[in-house]
Amino acid sequence: MAVVTPWQRCGTGGRVTESRPIEQGKIGVVTVTYNSEPVLQEFLDSLVAQTHENIILYLVDNASKDQTLEIARKQPDISTVVIANPDNLGVAEGNNQGIRSALEDGCECVLLLNNDTVFPADFIAQLYDGLDRHHCDMTTGQMYYYDRPDVLWCAGGRFQPWLGYRIQHDGENKKDTGQFNQPRRVTYTPTCCLLVRMSVFDRVGLMDSRYFVYSDDVDFLYRCFKQGLSLWYVPEARLWHKVGSLTGGAVSEFVLRYVARNRIYFLRKNLPCWQALIWYWQVQTLYALKFFLHKTSYANWRLQQASARDGWNMLTVQTNSD
Repeated sequence: MAVVTPWQRCGTGGRVTESRPIEQGKIGVVTVTYNSEPVLQEFLDSLVAQTHENIILYLVDNASKDQTLEIARKQPDISTVVIANPDNLGVAEGNNQGIRSALEDGCECVLLLNNDTVFPADFIAQLYDGLDRHHCDMTTGQMYYYDRPDVLWCAGGRFQPWLGYRIQHDGENKKDTGQFNQPRRVTYTPTCCLLVRMSVFDRVGLMDSRYFVYSDDVDFLYRCFKQGLSLWYVPEARLWHKVGSLTGGAVSEFVLRYVARNRIYFLRKNLPCWQALIWYWQVQTLYALKFFLHKTSYANWRLQQASARDGWNMLTVQTNSD
């Protein structure tokens, strides 16, 4: 197992410009850990069992305080590169570090994969075969809730332009009865499961690290969508996701802050200013309405309100710093 530090393999910005020749079928599995001890071993066991054996795991750790790195370094059955960040750089930049390393090592594709997931032995093989079968740039799989194994979390997804390019998970919270068993082209999927040809990054760049966490995948897939790149949903590739297991749950302050901030940052970054401003005030009105209808606390309303303002100002701060 190779163990490296981030400054040996990746800078904090830009992309690797020199790489080894691409090796057919070689897949770099990129996962970002942060205090992932409770879920990591089951994830690693799923990787070890894969029938597609030409893979390298790029495990990017964001300053975990638990036994995450110890577990990763004791994994003898899969080629692994551990990038141990001294600080938490966020999911988006962590993914970028792994992507740069995979590019440098000549991988044909990168599989962005959450480590709070488990999957059967043919999972990666199905995703990889789907690239050629559907002549596409990216593939994703059929995702279920880990604690409700017959209930779908995401069976492909889409952008909703009439709602400010909000995203929709097809099949979310529906019991699987085979209704999503046909492969199809989609426009969105969470990057907790996304297989990407290396050529895609040449077209659209890497993840926007300013998101830190949440909506970085929305931004990346939106750029792919605008470039006409094709993403296919491959239902044969199945995965079970421990949703919210590492972020404090759906209503934690952490989630509320970054979801509210990054939603507005996405709108201002990608839409004309006048459109983004309209959506900004609609979002702020919705937060206020939920408070007055007693659907959220005063503290959470103020947190979302302030976070949305921060999101609006992010682009201004970035422009001034440039």
